[in-house]
Amino acid sequence: MKDKTKIHTGFLDSIAITGIGIAAIYWILESFMFFFLSPDANIVHHLLGEDMFETLTRVLVLCMFLIFGSHIQYNINRRREADSAMRQQDEKYRTIIENIEEGFLETDLAGNFTFFNNSICKILGYSNEELIGMNNLEYTNSENNKRLNGIMNEVRRTGEPVQVKDFEVIRKDGAIRAIEFSLYLIKNSKNKPAGFRGVARDVTEFFKAERERKKLEKQLQHSQKMEAIGSLAGGIAHDFNNVLMGMQGNASLMLFDIDENHPHYKKIKSIERYVENGSSLTRQLLGFARSGGYEIRATDLNKLIKRTSSMFGRAKKEIMIYTNFLKNIWTVEINQGQMEMVFLNLYINALHAMPEGGDLHLLSENVVIDESLAGNLKLKQGEYVKVSVVDTGAGMDKEIQEKIFDPFFTTKEKGRGTGLGLASASEVIKNHGGLIDVYSKKGEGATFNIYLPASDKKVIQENKLTRTILKGKETILLVDDEEMIIEVNQEILKALGYKTMIARSGKGAIEIYKNSREKINMVIMDMIIPGMSGKEFYNNLKKVDPEIKVLLSSGYSISGQATEILERGCNGFIQKPFKLRELSFKIREVLDSK
Repeated sequence: MKDKTKIHTGFLDSIAITGIGIAAIYWILESFMFFFLSPDANIVHHLLGEDMFETLTRVLVLCMFLIFGSHIQYNINRRREADSAMRQQDEKYRTIIENIEEGFLETDLAGNFTFFNNSICKILGYSNEELIGMNNLEYTNSENNKRLNGIMNEVRRTGEPVQVKDFEVIRKDGAIRAIEFSLYLIKNSKNKPAGFRGVARDVTEFFKAERERKKLEKQLQHSQKMEAIGSLAGGIAHDFNNVLMGMQGNASLMLFDIDENHPHYKKIKSIERYVENGSSLTRQLLGFARSGGYEIRATDLNKLIKRTSSMFGRAKKEIMIYTNFLKNIWTVEINQGQMEMVFLNLYINALHAMPEGGDLHLLSENVVIDESLAGNLKLKQGEYVKVSVVDTGAGMDKEIQEKIFDPFFTTKEKGRGTGLGLASASEVIKNHGGLIDVYSKKGEGATFNIYLPASDKKVIQENKLTRTILKGKETILLVDDEEMIIEVNQEILKALGYKTMIARSGKGAIEIYKNSREKINMVIMDMIIPGMSGKEFYNNLKKVDPEIKVLLSSGYSISGQATEILERGCNGFIQKPFKLRELSFKIREVLDSK
C-alpha cells in the first residue's frame, strides 16, 4: 500500500513539474521574441494570428496557474496530513511514556530536568512544576551527586549508555529511595552532546526484600552451623566428662583415705582443680547444644552477679567494679553454674579490652518488652530482668560486633584464646529463653545487655555442702556402659558404705531389677544406655516398679530427653564429673525422699 501511494505521489509531482516546465519554456521564448524581435519576425505570432496567439497564451497561462495551484494545494494537504500523523505519533509516545511505571527523564548537560514523566514525580515526590529545571544536587546527597556526575561524564565521553543498579535519591519528604537506571547521551543536529536521557525504576522494596532474604539466609546458616557445632560439642563434652569422671573419682577416693597432712594431699587437690578446669571447658561446649538444658532454680540475679564479680575483682585488682542493682529485682529461673560462667566470660572479655586497667559497671533492672520492642530485640513480649555489663575499654567496630558471638572467633593472638567464651555465653542465654546483645564503638568501650525472662517463683535458698560425707548401707543398681565409670563409681559407692549391683545394658538392668527388686533401694542410670534410649529404659523401670527411686547421671547437660525423664518422676540429676561428697548428698537426697 505504501509503495502504491509513493508511485501515485511521484506521478502527480512529475505532471506538475512537466506542466510548469512547458509553461516556463513558453514564457521564456515569448518574452525573448516580444522584446528582441518585431511582431513580423515572431514565428508563433505570425503562424497563429493575433487572436489565436492571445487565446493560446491565456490558455497556457491558465493551465500553468491551475497546475501550479493544484500542486501547492496538494503539498499543503500532504503537509497537514504529515503534521497530523506526527502529532498523533507524538501523542501516542507521550501517552506511553506517561503511563509506564518506569520513570523517563531528559536533562541538559548540567543535569537540569528538561523533560520527565509522572513516574519520576512519584519517585522523587515533587510536582511537575517543582521538578522542571531541578538539578541533580537537589535530590541527591554530596556523595551520590559526585557519583552521578562521574557517570554522566563517562556517558558524555564514550557516547555509550550506562546501567546503574543501586543509586540512592532523596525524596521531597526526606525519605531515601533506591533506584536503578539507564542513562543515554542526547546529540543535537550537529552530532554534538546536548543532554542526557534516562529510564529509572524504584527498587527500594526489592532491595529491602533482598536484604531481608539475605538476613534470613544468614540466620539460617548460623542456626545450622550452631546446631552442627552443638551436636559435635555435646558428643565431645559427654565423652570428655566421662574421662574427667574417671580422674575425679579416683582423686576423690584417694582424698577419702588421707588427711590434709599427707604429703600427696596438695597434689591430689591440684588434680581436682585441673579436673574442675576441664569441666568448665565442657560446660562451655555444652552451652552450644541448643537442645541442652540444665537444672534450673529460681534465683536472685543480683546475688549471683555480686558473688561472681566479687570473686573476679579479688583476682583482678586493676579493674574497678561499680554496681547499680535494682533493689526489688524480679526472680529468674536459671542454672546458676551456667550463668556464673556467662558473667565470668563477660568479665574476662572486659579485662582483655582494658589491659591497662579500667572501669567495669554492672547494672540490673526490670523491663517489660512490649510489641514494638519485641520485634526489634527478637524476644517474646513479657517481663524480663535486664543486666548490663559496661566496660571502658577499646571498643569494637561494626565488623567485629557482627562476629563476636560466633564460635571460635577471637581477636586475641594465636594460642591466647579459643573464641568459645562469648559464643557459649550467647547460647546459654538463648537456652534460657533470653537474649544477649552488644553495643560498642571503637575507642568508646562496650555494653553487653542480657535479657532473661522473669519468673513468679520464689527464690530457693541453696543448702551449702558441708565437709561431712553422708554414708549409707542400701543397695544401689549402677547402670552404665563405660567400664571406667563403672569401676570408679563402684569404688566410690563402696567407700560410702553402699552395696552395688552392676548392669551394662538396659535389657540387663531390667532383668536384674525384676529378679532383685526387694534388695535394690535405688538406681543410678546413665543417659546413654546400650539397647534402648534413656527415656525408654526409665519407662520400663516405672512399669516394673512405679515407686522406684532413680538418680540420673550424665556427661551431657539436661537435654530434652533428660528433662522428660525428670518430669516423669525421676528423683534427681547429677552432672559428670562429680565429687564423692556431691554424690553422697545426692544419693541421700533421693533415698530419703518420700
